[in-house]
Amino acid sequence: MEFAQGLFVITIIHLLAAASPGPDFLMVTQQTLSNGKKSGLLCSLGIALGLSVHITYSSLGLAAVIAKSLTALWVIKMLGGSYLIYLGVKGLRSRPRKAEDIQNSRVNAYSSVRTIGIGFLCNALNPKAPLYFISLFTIVLSPNMPLYLIAIYGFWIMILQFAWFSFVATLLSSPLISKHFRKFGHYMDRILGSAMIFMGIKVIMSQTK
Repeated sequence: MEFAQGLFVITIIHLLAAASPGPDFLMVTQQTLSNGKKSGLLCSLGIALGLSVHITYSSLGLAAVIAKSLTALWVIKMLGGSYLIYLGVKGLRSRPRKAEDIQNSRVNAYSSVRTIGIGFLCNALNPKAPLYFISLFTIVLSPNMPLYLIAIYGFWIMILQFAWFSFVATLLSSPLISKHFRKFGHYMDRILGSAMIFMGIKVIMSQTK
């Protein structure tokens, strides 16, 4: 496959994958609504950086090994599922907040590094990633493809990921949405927390093939 054609295919496939509801989307939504646009953007950056883990082992040919290793997939499932449940429980514990409480919580929110780390772990511990990247890279990569082209593909995927979730964070941080969130934010935290717990349990209980 020609480079330009491969880039086009990757763009379409990955944007569709990024736009589908999943842990990354829930994470960016929760961080943006709870802590503001900056936290949403930092979390988006962490998610994009988390892709570097999957891109690296995929380019080295390890994705197929991981996908076929029951033990490796089980460990990733337990870590990823448990992490989602942990974040979900924190969301369920959310309490009603006044406008000044929301402002104070944003001032005292996680540090930039920790917020990036939350997004990074959310993506890096996704047990579905090895299978996804096997499918994606099989379409566009060839055994004799130069390493620099693989690096370009990988970097472009990270840019797409960051661009999409930055758009989500910007949209959710609009004044209209923020205004309503001041009144019903704790309900949204609990809904998103419940969704994370459900997703975490689903990940843990899913069969490893």
